[in-house]
Amino acid sequence: MAAPFLKKLSRNFPSFLTAIALGVTIWILAVTAKDPTENRVFPRSIPIEVIGQDTGLVLISDIPNSITITLSAPQSVWTEILSTQSPIRAIVDLSGLGAGEHDVDIQVQVAARPVQVVTYSPKTLKINMESLSSRVLPVTLLSRGVLAVGYQAENPVLNVNVVTITGPSSQVERVEKVQAILDINQASENIARTLDLTALDANGAQVDQVTITPGQVSVDQTINQKYGYRNVIVSVKVEGQVADGYRMTNISVFPLAVTVFSPNPDIINELPGFVQTKPINLSGLKDDIDISMLLDLPDGVSVVGDKTTVLVRVSVAAVQSSLPVANIPIEIIGLPANLKAVLAPETVTLILSGPLPELDQIKISDIKVTLDLTDYKIGTYQLQPMVKLMLGETTVTSVQPEFIDVQIITAPPPTPVG
Repeated sequence: MAAPFLKKLSRNFPSFLTAIALGVTIWILAVTAKDPTENRVFPRSIPIEVIGQDTGLVLISDIPNSITITLSAPQSVWTEILSTQSPIRAIVDLSGLGAGEHDVDIQVQVAARPVQVVTYSPKTLKINMESLSSRVLPVTLLSRGVLAVGYQAENPVLNVNVVTITGPSSQVERVEKVQAILDINQASENIARTLDLTALDANGAQVDQVTITPGQVSVDQTINQKYGYRNVIVSVKVEGQVADGYRMTNISVFPLAVTVFSPNPDIINELPGFVQTKPINLSGLKDDIDISMLLDLPDGVSVVGDKTTVLVRVSVAAVQSSLPVANIPIEIIGLPANLKAVLAPETVTLILSGPLPELDQIKISDIKVTLDLTDYKIGTYQLQPMVKLMLGETTVTSVQPEFIDVQIITAPPPTPVG
């Protein structure tokens, strides 16, 4: 019985295989229709990872930071890829490579399945490595600028005098000196700063591909005044009084201090710490002034730079005061001729504030108090009068009473004449 069965099976086997293939094809078409495959460029940056580098070597060639890659995958897999933080790795393996140039392939690893890598760029990198080298070099301090006149500097003190430079051997050999720059221009006080260090070659060009340890140096430098020089403040000497009713609010001088010199240091040492200007006369002054004044220097003393004048600024303001003014009549405006206003009271008292000279000259004609009754009808109202001053800086600080009782009535007929 086995022989006829096998014979029958062998006769039907091709049809059986065809049926299986057809079924698989139909299944693939169904799956593909439901979850179609798409070719897309991965939208995020894929960083290049370098592994296996010999610790005694340093990479001197520039390599790109990332690659771009196109993948083919079903929609469901794309959803998984895009929701994963790092689904793709781009690896450059330097294991076993020595100093010199090498062409190294970038290896791409995709965590999701099924995925096909269609293309990516770049695929190969040109890697150049050199032996890691180091040297110890002294720190060179370069001072730039000139001190303020009359000052001298002592030798600077560094917290470190030598540093170590590390990097590719070719770059380390290029370094001629390690330098820090100290700006002392117009310095008149002790200096304490932290400065960056820079590696330079024989031509003074900066060598960037080396590391300096430490990368900064602290500098302390004492600045002293030369013998026979001294800084003194400037004091303004005044005479007279500002005009009556005014007061001096401020007096200032520029510069605040000057450097003086004498060939005889004893004269400088005997100075009281300040020098005065020639007297400035304030008599009758009513306005601010800026005036250039000569310095009153002792014999044998001069100002460094030969600047013998200073700018003096005097600020003057009127004395503020207050003044009560009583029985100011109230003027009615805007009332039709057929109506009459009865006021209670008919006058007000004002408290005025302002410069005393202005208040001293005030006249009743400089003040106008009004009540605008435009559009008001017959009736009783409590209204606030308006005050207008024909003055410069004087203001009204109080009106008494603040409100006026106003009764509007029909005006009596005019009295016949004759």
